[in-house]
Amino acid sequence: MIFPVLLLALARGSVADVGMDARVQRIVTAYLAPETVGKAGGLAVAVYVAGHTQFFNYGFADGSTKRPVTSDTLFNLASVRKPFEAILVALGTLRGELGLSDPVSRYVPELRGDYVKGVTIGELATHTSGLLLPTDHPPWPNQSFTLQQFFTMLNAWTPQSGERPGKQRIYTHAGYVLLQLALERRYGRPIGELIKDRILKPLGMNQTLLPERGPDHRAIMAPELLKRVVQGYSDTGVAIGPPGNQQGYYDFPGTGQMLSSARDLAAFVAACVDGEAIDPQLRQALQMTQRETFRVSEKFGQAMAWENIHLNDLDVVDKPGGLDNATAYVGLVPAHKIGIVLLANSGNFPHEIARYRVLPELAREE
Repeated sequence: MIFPVLLLALARGSVADVGMDARVQRIVTAYLAPETVGKAGGLAVAVYVAGHTQFFNYGFADGSTKRPVTSDTLFNLASVRKPFEAILVALGTLRGELGLSDPVSRYVPELRGDYVKGVTIGELATHTSGLLLPTDHPPWPNQSFTLQQFFTMLNAWTPQSGERPGKQRIYTHAGYVLLQLALERRYGRPIGELIKDRILKPLGMNQTLLPERGPDHRAIMAPELLKRVVQGYSDTGVAIGPPGNQQGYYDFPGTGQMLSSARDLAAFVAACVDGEAIDPQLRQALQMTQRETFRVSEKFGQAMAWENIHLNDLDVVDKPGGLDNATAYVGLVPAHKIGIVLLANSGNFPHEIARYRVLPELAREE
C-alpha cells in the first residue's frame, strides 16, 4: 500500500507537495463546490500555491448540450480585463512612453470639457478620475453609444460633489473605456493587439483573446474557438444571449468582452505572485499595478485596476468582474505567493467566498 503512494509523491514532486495538493482540494471542495450544486452553468477554478497549479471544474459550459466545463473552456472575463490595460499603462511608464500624470486629452484631443481635460492617465487607471457616466449603471441596456456620443458625454461631465479629479475613488467602466482609447491613440494600434503582444505572448497565454463584435453582437472568432465558449446564464438559470455574446454599452472597436480560460489565467496568476521566469520589466509592471495608490477605508484600498483588501492578518490583491451572465475573479496573496481564479458562466456567482474564505484558508499556516 505504501509503494503507490511513494510513486505518486515522486511523480508530483514530494510527499509535502501531495499533502498540499490534498489540502487545496479539501478547501476548494468545502467552500466552492457547494455553490455550484443545482445551478445552471458551471465553474472553472485554478489555484496556484507553493509553485504548483491545480484545476477544479464543475458543471456545464452549456447546459442544453451537457458540454462540461474544462480548464480550457473560454469564459467572459468582464472587468477582469481591466488589469491587463493597467499593465499596459505600467509598462508604458517604465519604458518612458507615457506618464501617469499625463492628461488623457494629450492622447485624445476630442476631450474639451473643463472637467475631463484635467483627468490624467494615472487617475483613470486607479478609478480616481471622478468620472461616473450614465453608462456606468446596470442593468445592461438595449441601446449602445457611438464614439462621438461617448465624447459628448465626457465633455459634458461635471461631478455633483464639486470635487476635482484625483480626490475620490469612484469605480468607473467609462474611465477604462477612455483609457483604452488613450492607449490606442498613443501607440497607434488596437487594444487587442497591444494586450496580445505586450502581455499575453510573453506570458504564454495563447487562450486569451479580445475579439471584435459582429453585427449579431457575437464575438468574431474562428469556429473551433467559438465551440469552446460558454453559454451564459442569469443567476436564476435563464440563458442570456448566445455563446460569444458581446455585451457592452459602446458601439466602437475594442469595447467587447475579453475571453480566457482557467488554464491561461493560472499562468497570469503565477506571473503576478511569482514571476521569476518572466521578463524583469514585465514582472515590475505586474507588481506596480498591484500596489495600493488610494486608501478608501481601513479595510479597502485601490491600486491600478486591482483592489487591495486588508483583512486582520492578510493582504489580498484582487479583481472581480461580472455581467448579468458571467462572473470572473482573480485573487492574489503576494506575500505567500498564492493565487486563485474563478470563472463562472452565470451572473452574481458569490466570488466573495474566495476573497474572505478560500484565500485566507490557503494562506493559513498549518
